[in-house]
Amino acid sequence: MAWFWRGLREGMVTTRYPKRPDTYANAFPAAIAVREAPPPLTAREATELCPTRAITVDDADMAQVDRGRCILCGRCTRGRPDIFTQGHGSETAAPGRTGLIVPQTAGDDTALTALRKDLASRTARFRRSLHIRHIDAGSDGSEEWEIAALLNPVYDIHRLGMFFTASPRHADVLLITGAGARGMAAPLRRTYEATAQPVVVIAAGTDACSGGVYADSYATHSGLAEMVDVDIWVPGSPPSPFSLLHGLLLATGRLTAKGLSA
Repeated sequence: MAWFWRGLREGMVTTRYPKRPDTYANAFPAAIAVREAPPPLTAREATELCPTRAITVDDADMAQVDRGRCILCGRCTRGRPDIFTQGHGSETAAPGRTGLIVPQTAGDDTALTALRKDLASRTARFRRSLHIRHIDAGSDGSEEWEIAALLNPVYDIHRLGMFFTASPRHADVLLITGAGARGMAAPLRRTYEATAQPVVVIAAGTDACSGGVYADSYATHSGLAEMVDVDIWVPGSPPSPFSLLHGLLLATGRLTAKGLSA
């Protein structure tokens, strides 16, 4: 009875995202951003600021951040707050690896739009019912906590017709976490081949995108790109449930270019 009265007292806790904006999702510091018109940054400073080499400089000494390498340690925002800041909003997933590099250029935007349209055409039949197979390819376990949260009353992805399945033969999406353990290369490939086509592959988390701090070690690859073809990249260490949900919605073409529900 206690739960019954608590439910009446608190009301509906499930987010309305993506049909309606979610205040928490929009305010969540899910990524690092580069300020507008920042001062120049030297290559040496970039190396000293970032332990995973996520920060680079272009020919004009302007900083760029590869969110696929960023582990959100915050050293850059503390060391050079005039250049780097916390980027708010959980819609951080991208349909191409270059889409994780900020700030974007006009050429990058055009390529990402083309990738998004191609993916949406391939996955149109997934929009009403999506079955997801999660695979751990050398994760530290943090991403798994966030994935599990997708099933709780706050996020409740079942309301969107999304379900986890125990078999790749029943899956439409492979949601892969981990830096790409070398021992998982063959099992991951067999899993991919056992999944019906078309299949969408999502790399969930910085480790999956680039290997993170363990990139190209004796035990791991530099992320999943060397092991399987990836369609959607979700940065974050770990990515929040909202970021994971954004990636799943992108994978099925249920978001427009402006991030609104299609």
